[in-house]
Amino acid sequence: MNTCSTTEESNKSNSFMGSILSISKDPVFIAMVISLILLALLDASQIGNSIANTLYSLWGMLPYFAIAIGFAAYAKASQADALIARAFSGHPLRATMLAALVGAVSPFCSCGVIPLIAALLGAGVPLAPVMAFWIASPIMDPEMFIITAAGISFDFAIAKTIAAIAMGLFAGFSVLLIQRFGLLASPLRLDFDSGCQSSCDNEDNNGVMWKFWQDANRVKAFRQECLTIGLFLGKWLTLAFFLETLMIAYISSDWILAYVGADNAFAIPLAAIVGAPSYLNGYAAIPLVSGLMEIGMTSGAAMAFITAGAVSSIPAAIAVYALVKKPVFILYLLLGLTGAMMSGWIYQLSVLSV
Repeated sequence: MNTCSTTEESNKSNSFMGSILSISKDPVFIAMVISLILLALLDASQIGNSIANTLYSLWGMLPYFAIAIGFAAYAKASQADALIARAFSGHPLRATMLAALVGAVSPFCSCGVIPLIAALLGAGVPLAPVMAFWIASPIMDPEMFIITAAGISFDFAIAKTIAAIAMGLFAGFSVLLIQRFGLLASPLRLDFDSGCQSSCDNEDNNGVMWKFWQDANRVKAFRQECLTIGLFLGKWLTLAFFLETLMIAYISSDWILAYVGADNAFAIPLAAIVGAPSYLNGYAAIPLVSGLMEIGMTSGAAMAFITAGAVSSIPAAIAVYALVKKPVFILYLLLGLTGAMMSGWIYQLSVLSV
């Protein structure tokens, strides 16, 4: 009997069993199992729809998610992340303004931007410009502008673009102010570990190498980074999209309209608060908001709803919670909601003044 072959098979078996044991202890896996069991007990007819819609959402987001992960892994393997870090690491005010402007025209949704944010923070980019980019990016992009102008109005699309930049600047400057007191020095969670750190930090890989595929160690680093970030964020997004299907199934838009339809002092803050968890996605939200405006939602409430949801939808919030420390997560939510409310009030005043 071949002893080496037996040992190798034993190691593979142990590795496989270890992976299974690790998955069974994963809080995301446990949460998914509990959610499915509860749904089976309470409304079994919804299981099929929820699973199908979760897969559909993941499939629709896959191109953006793949681009973001690929970009993050490429930046790490080629060590171009150092150049990116320098681009956003100049003078704090200038870097924050640049990040907000770039974010407002970038093609990333609130979930797709997460891997890029992980790469930027992991590369040592200061939190202020990252937060500016983070908040501004999912609100608007060129394609979204065209669809918003067609689905709601050109004026609304212009206002939303301005809101994206303004909210990014507000978020970035707020972080700069908070950091003056020595806070938020280390935003990433300790259990988020970039896979290629050890592969890239060696004497043979010093400096930027754009054609990283010519170096075996960098290719290995690229694959490891894709796997690490993809699995880490993919599992959270799967859970998030599944929970979103339950929200869509059991929360009626009539309930939303009852709180944000009337023209009252609380319509805009309520729209922002309701918009964050009940948001579908940037494109699906356009006909929803258009319909709500036709039956009574105020312009300011519509702006607050659509901007708050773009920044802090349930899938994005869960992914962010998995990525950064709790104080940064709470700040991210507060900045998104506050910025959305301010955008709603300003837009409402501008509409009334015309």
